[in-house]
Amino acid sequence: MKTIAFFNNKGGVGKTTTVYHVAWMMSELGYKVLAIDLDPQSNLSSMFLSNERMEEIVLEESQNQTILEAISPVSEGEPYSPVHIEKINDKISLLIGNLALSSFEDKLSDAWSKCLSGDPFAFKVISVFKTLFNDSALRTAADFVLIDVGPNLGAMNRSVIISIDNIVIPVAPDLFSLQGMKNLGNTLKEWRIQWAKRAQEYPKQDKTSIPNGAMKPLGYLVMQYSAKDSRPVKSYLKWADRIPSIYYQYVLDGNFSKGQINTDIEGNRLALLKHYHSLAPMAMEAHKPIFLLKPADGAIGAHLQSVYKCYDDFKALTQKIISRCQ
Repeated sequence: MKTIAFFNNKGGVGKTTTVYHVAWMMSELGYKVLAIDLDPQSNLSSMFLSNERMEEIVLEESQNQTILEAISPVSEGEPYSPVHIEKINDKISLLIGNLALSSFEDKLSDAWSKCLSGDPFAFKVISVFKTLFNDSALRTAADFVLIDVGPNLGAMNRSVIISIDNIVIPVAPDLFSLQGMKNLGNTLKEWRIQWAKRAQEYPKQDKTSIPNGAMKPLGYLVMQYSAKDSRPVKSYLKWADRIPSIYYQYVLDGNFSKGQINTDIEGNRLALLKHYHSLAPMAMEAHKPIFLLKPADGAIGAHLQSVYKCYDDFKALTQKIISRCQ
């Protein structure tokens, strides 16, 4: 089982849409996938589930069907309790998000500090995401666990990210997205150092129950550009050209000389994905990924050709992600 978080502290870069489509493409390729919605906005859950199902979950809180029910007891000193798993089909499962996840920031921040003194309960709280991932993946026999997190560098995301194997960074070719990549790269380095220091204080010799802090960057993918002759339009080009060096310098901590982009640096790009504006409403209405739209869903003529292109794009992206997972 491999865990992959899709993460950038800049919002609006297509992160959730990518998780959704990669999950479906992995299932198309024959893999079992567990999608986990850890963004308090719960947009990933809304993409997978019908409006009626979402209303049922939100309005009937006593059903305890969201991811909150796995995290809340542990933070209050109770034993971990397996969370409800929503079956999307025979290959895709979902852990449903909850707006109240944001309320755990203070508890996780407090536990993070107390880990420095070797507090066993603090380590249990910080490790709840690792416990959640392992338990849910085992129950679903998942080959891959795909995790959607909110666009921030808060305490909850820190606890999530130190608990995963791999990171994919969606980025848009614009100024603020590049700034987000810089911030993320610097923060990941800090989190590695800080967690290594805390892990040394863990009071038990066997450390398999706490995160190992692997969080290996797999690469970045460029999202939401306007296409013309298969290239970004000129207004985006200057930002797109700067992404490889920013990623190499700040995320991989590599040495980079201006004007010397080589194949190793450019090889960190996983994909350059078009924003399929005209097909998105059809996909939302049909509750399926863009690349599985059919003529019966309204994808005819040029739209159908775009569906085929989308399938090829996400297949190539997904295969590259799979090949790079540790």
